[in-house]
This record gives sequence, C-alpha cells and structure tokens, in this order.
Amino acid sequence: MESLKIDGDRLWKSLMELARIGATEKGGVKRLALTELDKQGRDLVTSWGRQAGLDVTVDQIGNIFMRRKGRNSLRPPVVSGSHIDTQPTGGKFDGNYGVLAALEVVRTLNDAGIETDAPIEVAIWTNEEGSRFVPVMMGSGVFCGAFSLQHAYEATDIEGKRVRSELEYIGYLGDQTPGDHPIGAYLEAHIEQGPVLEDAEKVIGVVPAVLGLSWYDCEVSGMEAHAGPTPMKLRKDALQVATRIMQEVVEIANRYPPYGRGTVGFVQTFPNSRNVIPGRVNFSVDLRNVSADLLKKMDAELMKFIDSLSSESGLPISLKQVSYYPPCDFHPDCVEAIRGATNALGYSSMDVVSGAGHDAIYAARVAPAGMIFVPCKDGISHNEIEDAQPSHLEAGANVLLHSMLELARR
Repeated sequence: MESLKIDGDRLWKSLMELARIGATEKGGVKRLALTELDKQGRDLVTSWGRQAGLDVTVDQIGNIFMRRKGRNSLRPPVVSGSHIDTQPTGGKFDGNYGVLAALEVVRTLNDAGIETDAPIEVAIWTNEEGSRFVPVMMGSGVFCGAFSLQHAYEATDIEGKRVRSELEYIGYLGDQTPGDHPIGAYLEAHIEQGPVLEDAEKVIGVVPAVLGLSWYDCEVSGMEAHAGPTPMKLRKDALQVATRIMQEVVEIANRYPPYGRGTVGFVQTFPNSRNVIPGRVNFSVDLRNVSADLLKKMDAELMKFIDSLSSESGLPISLKQVSYYPPCDFHPDCVEAIRGATNALGYSSMDVVSGAGHDAIYAARVAPAGMIFVPCKDGISHNEIEDAQPSHLEAGANVLLHSMLELARR
C-alpha cells in the first residue's frame, strides 16, 4: 500500500490555477473572505470536486463539505481540508494547500479504484483568516459551537457589510445547520508558517499540539507636556512606562521555554508629536504557550508586574484581555496515524508544535483531529512571497493520503 502516491504535478497545477484568482503583482494572492474573488475560488474548487464525483453540501455559515462515498454510509466521514480565503497580502499555499491536498487524496483514490469503508470528505472552512470579518476561524468556530451563528452573521467589514448578506451575495448561504454535519476524524495539511522544519532539514512536521494564546489591550495614562521646559523627574511619561511593560512581555516569554512566546505588535502613542511628552500609550500584548497552566502563569506574571509598575510610577495602567484560545492537544490516534504514515513512506520528520491558529483547533472540539506540516521557504507566510517546494507539498499530501486511509479503516 506504501506504493500508492498522489500525483504531485497535478497538485501543483491545481495550486497554481487557484492562485490565479486574486493574483497580486508580487506573486501572492489577495482573496478576502466572502468577496467576488472568494466566490470564484469556491466555484473552481467545488467544480473540481464534482468532477471527482463528490457530493457538495454547504452549511449556513458557508462551510463546504465535498463527500466521497464509502462502503459504510452510516460511518461518520474522515474529513480533511482548510480554507481558501487569504490575507490582503497572502500567498499561494496558506490554507489552499490543505484543501487541494485533500482533493488530491480523493483523486488518487479514484485513480486507483480504492473504496474506503468510511466516507472521505474535503472541507473548505469560511473566513479562517479573519482579515475582513472577525472573529478569525469563523466557519469552524460556528461549526463547533465556539460562538453562535447569529454572532458571526452580525460581524461587519470596514464598509459595514455583514457576513450573512455577503454569504447570500456570493451564493454560499447554505441550508445545513453548522455542526449537524458528522465528522469521524479530521486531518489538516498545512505549510508550517515558521522556520523550524527548514532549519532542521526535515520534510514532515508531526503536530501534537497548538499553542494557546492570551491577547490583551494595554493602556498607560500619563500627562502630555512640553519636552523642553519639563524636568525629567517631574514628567509623567506614558511611553517610558509602556516600554518597560513591552520589555517584560519578552522577558516573561523567555522565562518559559521552549514554547513561551511574547509579542507587542501594535502601538499607538498620543499625541505622537516630536516635542510633546507622551500622555497616553495603547498597545497589544500577545502571550502564548503549550499548556493552559504555563499560559496562566505567564498571564499572572504580567499582571503582577503591571500592578507593581503602576504603584512605582504613579501612572494608571489598564490591561484588558480581548481574546483567549486554550492550548489544543491533538488526538493520539490521529497523531500516531500521521507518524506511522510518515515512517512507512520514509520521510524525515520531527514533532512541531504549531504557534499559529488553524481550523483544526475547532474541529478537535467535535472529533479526533491532527495536523501535518511541511516546510515553507524561510518560514515566511501571510506574505506575497510565501513559497514551498513542490516535493515537500507532494510528501505532505502522501502522508495525508495514508493517514486518512488508516483512519478510514478503523
């Protein structure tokens, strides 16, 4: 059975054809969720699915499921997929690879005349990126009950357009209630979006878990004053206090290796004038780690530091949690199926904990789930120059094929 392989050239051609929809001058893709370009991408991939003999179902949040029948129609399907919406400066592979690798699995099974016991399905989840509408991972989040369908419908873009009306506009407002679609197991193939595999010269990343994250908005309030006449000891400089917090965010992450992460990526200074002492600073805090306990400890250290700094400086500091995603451990059966397929096929591999969010996190709430990573050039993603080697993409799809076959036999 190890001799069964996907058609790497066909997978690559499919990726390149889909990438033409929303292609950018720098070689990337801009195909935002629920736009006309998203519709064209959905239409193309579902047309390929129908050509492969798949039955297509769409639910009320626009998630698409394309089903290949199995011998036992009563068994819940083994599902694989991802998303085809992109960032405004997105690449050809993020999300798209997971969908088309799953489709290539179906095409390969068709070519070989293999009938699985459980049905096989390809999933396309709505608005994973969250670049036009929030929350991120919207389709899979509604599907697993992380938030309500109505909450998703009410989300608006910068022009005030709502999710429900845009689903209707592109023709992907389905009838099925999200979550009513059974899933026996879920696998997702994805580019790593980081540099670990490439640095280690490994072809396959077996993903046992995804980092949890805490996102905060922080505001430091001081007093704006003239930069010349105001002595240093009499200043209430919000920026100087804020920068101490920013440094502490990084120090906290360094105290919790190897998976501790601490990032300040957004900063606003008021009044943002060259010769005025900053009176207010707003910034983001992003903390991540592999276990809920470690993440809780990192959160507690940040709050303790901020309380102490506020007392020391005399400046009010507000810290508000705006998002929390718990760490996700993938199911041992799925992880071992991926590991077994990788070993049987002879690919070099290593375990890689994902630092980014994926639809598989929400799928894992309703079914056993796992992920397969392949390297991307320089670890770059969410960027128009995002790139991956065809041989690596082919290898990941082969691992997906044999992992799904193993799960479909169980």
